[in-house]
Amino acid sequence: MKKILLVCNAGMSTSLLVTNMEKYAKKENIEITIMAVPLTQVDSVVKDWDIVMLGPQVRHCLNQIKNIVDGRIPVEIIDMRDYGMMNGEKVLKRALELLDNEKV
Repeated sequence: MKKILLVCNAGMSTSLLVTNMEKYAKKENIEITIMAVPLTQVDSVVKDWDIVMLGPQVRHCLNQIKNIVDGRIPVEIIDMRDYGMMNGEKVLKRALELLDNEKV
């Protein structure tokens, strides 16, 4: 089962996105674990996840997060439009696409 970590300022704005991603995963029978955390907790939890996706509001921390994961897992900024629309389907599809590309 894949594990997707979403990161934002307080971990609250992404909770609706997590819900929408989980709804789409359930509809498509995709086994996935998704969690949102505030930026301040990334260090302590990131080692347990397969991918980190940053909310657009913390895009300035991309290099910091990449340094923390040290190339072990993909890190990407969530598309601003998809984030604003809380488009769980598109965000989940993008995460899965990145994870599939890691296998190649």
